[in-house]
Amino acid sequence: MGTCIICGSSTDGRVCDTHEEDVAFEFRGDSPDELTPGRYYQGTIDGFADFGVFVDIGDSVTGLLHRSEVPGRLESLGWDAGDEVYVQVTDVHDNENVDLGWSIRQDDRDFRGHLVDDPHAESDAELPDEEEEETSTADGGTPVPEETEEPAEAEAESESADDAEPEAAEPEAAEKHETEDEPTTDDAAAEASDADDEPARVPIADLDDHVDERVAVEGEVANARQTSGPTVFELADETGAVDCAAFVEAGVRAYPEVEAGAVVRIVGEVERRRGELQVETEDLRVLDGADAQAVEARMEDALTERAAPETTDLLAADDAVEAVTDDLVDAATAIRRAVVEARPVIVRHTATVEGYVAGTAIERALLPLIRDEHAREDAEYHYVDRRPLDDAFYTIDDATGDVTSMLEAAERHDEKHPLFVLVGAGSTSESTDAIDLLDIYDADTVAIDGGYTDDAAGADVLVSPTEAGENPVNTGALGSQLAAFVNDDVREDLYHLPAVAYWANTPEAYADLAAQTHYSPDTLADLRDAIALEAFYQSYEDKRELISDLLWGEADDSLIEHVSEQFRERLETEVSTAEPHLDVRGQDGVAFETLDVDAYTHEYDFPPVDLLLDELYRRRDRADVLVGVSGDEIRVRSGDAVDVRAVGETVADELTEAGVEPRGARDGRIEFLSGEKDAVVDAVVDAIADQLA
Repeated sequence: MGTCIICGSSTDGRVCDTHEEDVAFEFRGDSPDELTPGRYYQGTIDGFADFGVFVDIGDSVTGLLHRSEVPGRLESLGWDAGDEVYVQVTDVHDNENVDLGWSIRQDDRDFRGHLVDDPHAESDAELPDEEEEETSTADGGTPVPEETEEPAEAEAESESADDAEPEAAEPEAAEKHETEDEPTTDDAAAEASDADDEPARVPIADLDDHVDERVAVEGEVANARQTSGPTVFELADETGAVDCAAFVEAGVRAYPEVEAGAVVRIVGEVERRRGELQVETEDLRVLDGADAQAVEARMEDALTERAAPETTDLLAADDAVEAVTDDLVDAATAIRRAVVEARPVIVRHTATVEGYVAGTAIERALLPLIRDEHAREDAEYHYVDRRPLDDAFYTIDDATGDVTSMLEAAERHDEKHPLFVLVGAGSTSESTDAIDLLDIYDADTVAIDGGYTDDAAGADVLVSPTEAGENPVNTGALGSQLAAFVNDDVREDLYHLPAVAYWANTPEAYADLAAQTHYSPDTLADLRDAIALEAFYQSYEDKRELISDLLWGEADDSLIEHVSEQFRERLETEVSTAEPHLDVRGQDGVAFETLDVDAYTHEYDFPPVDLLLDELYRRRDRADVLVGVSGDEIRVRSGDAVDVRAVGETVADELTEAGVEPRGARDGRIEFLSGEKDAVVDAVVDAIADQLA
């Protein structure tokens, strides 16, 4: 029985089940069936194929990292044959084929420990050999004495001393003992001088000018991670962040009392390792009282200045957007502040064209800021995560998953709680419980929604033109404006996005903005169609590289043409299937068309219900209102501003046993008990007719 190198709990081997995925293993077996699925292993690139990458695990086993496991195109990884990488073994088949999974951690410092998987050892989770531990210790920043050859004279003196009579050596030893017990005045002065020799503080941004020098840095610990060698503290001050390596013993936590959020002063030597700056810590002191307050005040002042948007000029003239300029500034400041504070930004957006355009615009603005702020190579994957939503709301289901991931990251990696940016969602009462759950854990929220909102959800910052008394705005256009505030350097990259987000009647200001780019109106329409298709498939994935290739690809338009053509084919199939089954009726002078979506479309096929109803309504000119019935939900499309929520409330009062419940604001939907469908549809038609009368 041993102890876990990470948490210290009793376990077989050197790591407990809870922290096994936090460790990188070196494999010393001879057969694939000796691998342990679920573990992360150090490997070497063996070769490439169209379908993936072959990786050698140890000396005798090769596995396949399939291209579907890689977040992006294989060539975007920049890997070459012979490169050392980290992969996860996901499965070992009976035929000895080994399936590998992607690891976002591609640096040994990203793991909290390093162990050996040797099937022939006492356990398959052991510390490296003593020789390797010494090497790891050297890599971790602990001084390793260099071997020196003693001069011949010194060697001779040493031999002479060894041959000397004991009586001759005793007085010398006694004299030495006496000297150690009673330091001379010169010794005391030297000791005092050393104490006063603590170096002056250097801002982290200036460390590049102090390589191989002894410096002091002050700031807040962003996170701490344990490796098989040193403990690595990521320290952030008002100018940037840097890793500080502290070593006591291989795999043992240095300064265990220091956690994320602590204000500290670190003294050490600046070194460059693998191209990145690192401070080799010789002393770490937690600051308190006035010293801590001074550091915090300095960081707060600088943070406030750095977080403020560089410009608040709108991309294009839009009165409704201009009305919420102050809210956009508040939202951009919160996002920029999260980057500087080393807090991840989680972008949650609807799986629609508007949601993807807005969410991707914010991501586009964030990536350069994150690269500039954080030294670690995987920072752009670590500090921003775009997660599409299954629904038009941010639900308790979504929040539960987010909180679970957030708490796990805090527990395992000392990661700060993220800022959640809710795009096209989080702005109505349906999201109240979810945002309250985030609030319990002090996770901040920004909600940006161009549609109708009710401000009941309680986001810390809300950007909503309708709350400001303006008409709705396309959320894609609104999100693009926010992205321009977040990072002015990507402003020109955003010029075409608002026009992409519109299905029809693109405002002239946004059309003129897009005209400043190389995108033609036809290409913009193709882009919109392509994004709509990709938003539907693998809806829970962000598809970062694919969406980026579509929106910002090079001159080759073949990808856009290929995907948009698929969109048109699939949409046309469903529209032609549904159109003959539209039920036409008149009610109090209002022309209605209703569609039983479940009965007269291909279930689960593209397009989704909302997109299909939008297209049907755009193509029909003989009806005032289109009512789509899908399962236990009703959706309404109308050129007039039908208040769907008010309609739902009226029907709920009339049909008390039908379980009618309006969802969303005035442009939302109505839910009901499916057994009451006919009665509910009739009541909804009556209520809409009365509202439009």
